[in-house]
Amino acid sequence: MRWTKAWLLLIACLLFGPFAAHAQDALLTRDQLGAPQQTSGAISPNGAWLAYIGLEQGVPNIFLAPRAAPSRGEAVTHDRQRGIRDFRFAYDNRHLLFTQDNNGDENDRLYALNLRTRAVRALTPAGSRAIIDTLRPHASRAVLVMLNDRNPEYFDPVRIDISSGRTERLFENSEYAAFVADTHLNLRLATRYTDDGAKHWFQYRDHQWRPWSDARPEDALTTTILGFASDDRTMYLADSRGRDTAAIFAIDMRTGGATLVAADDHVDLTRIVTHPRSGRAQAIVRNDLRSDWIVTERSREADFAALREIAHNEPFAVTSQTLDDRTWIVEVAPTNASPRTYIYDRSTGRAQVWFQSNPEWASLPLQPLHASELRSRDGLRLTAYYMLPPGADPDGDGMPASPLPTIIWVHGGPWDRESFAFRTLFQLYANRGYAVVSVNFRGSTGFGKAFLNAANGEWGARMQNDLIDAKNWAIGRGLSRGDRIAIVGGSYGGYAALSAMSMTPGEFTCGISVAGPSSLITLMSTIPEYWTSTRVIYETRVGDPDTSEGRTLLQARSPINFASQIRGALLIGQGANDPRVTTTEAEQMVAAMRARGQPVTYVLFPDEGHGFQREENDRAFSAVTEEFLASCLGGRFEPVGDDFQGSSITIPYGAQYLPGVAAALPDRSN
Repeated sequence: MRWTKAWLLLIACLLFGPFAAHAQDALLTRDQLGAPQQTSGAISPNGAWLAYIGLEQGVPNIFLAPRAAPSRGEAVTHDRQRGIRDFRFAYDNRHLLFTQDNNGDENDRLYALNLRTRAVRALTPAGSRAIIDTLRPHASRAVLVMLNDRNPEYFDPVRIDISSGRTERLFENSEYAAFVADTHLNLRLATRYTDDGAKHWFQYRDHQWRPWSDARPEDALTTTILGFASDDRTMYLADSRGRDTAAIFAIDMRTGGATLVAADDHVDLTRIVTHPRSGRAQAIVRNDLRSDWIVTERSREADFAALREIAHNEPFAVTSQTLDDRTWIVEVAPTNASPRTYIYDRSTGRAQVWFQSNPEWASLPLQPLHASELRSRDGLRLTAYYMLPPGADPDGDGMPASPLPTIIWVHGGPWDRESFAFRTLFQLYANRGYAVVSVNFRGSTGFGKAFLNAANGEWGARMQNDLIDAKNWAIGRGLSRGDRIAIVGGSYGGYAALSAMSMTPGEFTCGISVAGPSSLITLMSTIPEYWTSTRVIYETRVGDPDTSEGRTLLQARSPINFASQIRGALLIGQGANDPRVTTTEAEQMVAAMRARGQPVTYVLFPDEGHGFQREENDRAFSAVTEEFLASCLGGRFEPVGDDFQGSSITIPYGAQYLPGVAAALPDRSN
C-alpha cells in the first residue's frame, strides 16, 4: 500500500499525540538560539594554554585556561560593547593577538595581551586598519602586519616586535594589493592587479621588485599564493591556470619547478593544514556538497581516519595545533546539534571533548540541513542546501508532507559560498514554520573558474536567474508554496533581494535586505579607500563607472532605477558606520518607495557597520524580521518582548507596518 505524506503525518499525530505536537509546536526563543557560549578554541604553540571566545556579561571576549584544566577558563578581555571574535596565539608563547574596530568602521586596531600579566597593549595606531598577515615560529617574537596608517589607500607591510611594540616598515607601498613573506618574515612576493583584471606577481630580488609570474583575468580569483614552507624554498600555490578548478602545487622557488600536491575535477582546492613547524602540507579540504579531507602526508592518514570516526562523518575542521604537532584542536559541527570542540592527542589517537558551543541545544528540536543539486536554465550545476520545519517531514525522506512558505537565503560576497554547516539563523526560520533554501549561484567560489567567471557582468541578470531557478526548483519538488516565498540576504545578498523585488516583480512575496546596495553607481563611488588596489576587480567583473558602456550597465542593474515596479513589502537593515555599503544605499531606496506609498520598513543601527555585530542589535533586528516575515508569509513569530533593551535600534521609517515592533520601540525611534 502506498501512503501519502499527509496520511503519514495524520497517523503520527494520532499515535504520538502530545509528544509530536509538542515537538512541532515548541516556539524556540531568540535567547535559546543566541550567541554561542564558547567557540573558536585554540591551543598555544607550547601546549600550555587553551583559549576560546566566550561570553562575559553577554559580550564575546577571550577566555584563557591552563591546558591541564580546560574547564577553568577565565575572561582575559573585558569588552562591554561589540566584543572580540578572533584572536591568534603568538609563537613566543607569551602573548595573544587580537583586533577590534570602532563601531563597525573596519579600522581594526591590533592588540597584544600578555598571558602572564593579562595586560593589553595596542600595537597599531587608532584610525588605521591593521591585518595580521604572518605569524611563524622562526620569527617567534614578531608579527607581520598589513597597515594603512601612512596611506589609507594602500597597506604597508610592517614588522612589529610583540613585546616592545617596536615597528619596522618593510616597504612603503603605492601599487601592490598584497605581499607574501617567508618564515623569517622577509618579503618575497607582491601582487598587483592590472587594468584588465589580470594578476601579476613580483619577486623581491636584488633589492627591487622583479616580474615573477602572472594570471590572466579568468584565473585571477582562482589562483592564489598560500604561503611558504619552513625551508623558505617551497611555496604552495592554488592554481587554476591550464585547468578549470584550482589545484595545489608545491613551487620550488629556486628552480621554478612545480609539483602537483592535490587536484579535484569538481571543486577548487584552496585550504590546507600544514605542519606547524615545517610548514609542509598535511591535508587539504575538499568542499563540494559536503566537505571532506584529502590527506597528503601518509603519517597523518590514521589521524584523519580517527577524526572521521569521532565526528561520526559530520563536518570537522582542524583549527589549531601545537608546535610539535602532537595536539590538535578539532571542531565538529553537525548541522542539527551544537558544535563540539575536541582536544585530540595524536600520540594516542584519542580525543577529549573540551566544550560544546551551546550544551542546552541538546534538548531543542533542531533540524538537519539537506544538500542537493539543480540545473540553471542555461545548464550550470548549482549546489543547494535546504532546511525544513520540525514535523514537516514525517517519513524522513527529506521532503515536506505539503509545500511550505519558504525563505530563499542569498549569501554575500558574491565571491563566497554556502556550505554544509550549522546555521543558527536557518534553525530560527525553520522553527517559525518556513523552509529555508540557499543556493550557490554563479559567481560563488570553490566550483572552478568557469563557474566563477560566468558571473562577470551578470549582477542583476543571470545571477538573479539562478536564484529564481532555485525558487522554481523548490516549487517543482513540492518543497515550497509559490505564493509565499521571501528573498533574504546581506551585502551582495541584500543587493539580490532588492534586485529581485524591483527588477523581477511578482517572483517573490517580500524581501529583506541588510547592507544591500541599491545603486551600483553610488556603490562604486563610495567603496572604502583601502579597496583601491583591488577596485579593478569590481570594475572588470561588475562594471566600470568611468566608461559610458560600464555606466550604462551599472544603471541597468541598479534596483533603485526599478523601485516603481516593487509589489511586495521590503525590510531594509543598515549600519550607520558601514564603510562598504553606506547609508546612502538604504536611504535612497527608502525615499523612492515612500514617495510612491510602497510598504518599506527601514531599521538603522548607529553603532554598527557592515552587518550587526553587537548581540543586542542582532537580536533586535531578528525580532523585527520575525514579525515582518509573519506578516507576509504567515509563519509564527516570537513577540518583541524586551529584545530591544540594550540595543541602539532606530526605525527612521516604516514601523507602522509592524504593530508589535512599533509598540516596543524606545522613544528615540519613529
